[in-house]
Amino acid sequence: MFSYKKVQELLVKNNVTAYKVAKETGISPVVFSDWKSGKSCPKVDKAKKIADYFSVPIESLLEDDPAAG
Repeated sequence: MFSYKKVQELLVKNNVTAYKVAKETGISPVVFSDWKSGKSCPKVDKAKKIADYFSVPIESLLEDDPAAG
């Protein structure tokens, strides 16, 4: 499942705002807000845009699976 916390970590690490990422990826800032509040989760295409923006694999935007450890 998508984790906005992971996106937040990337924002801080790269010193960018969600607004900037939204504008540069063509994703509405309102959509980012909805993800952050848990109102919605991104579809695969939008999650891929975010992963590509930060040059990370899409899997890095997923919650850690406690069962995998």
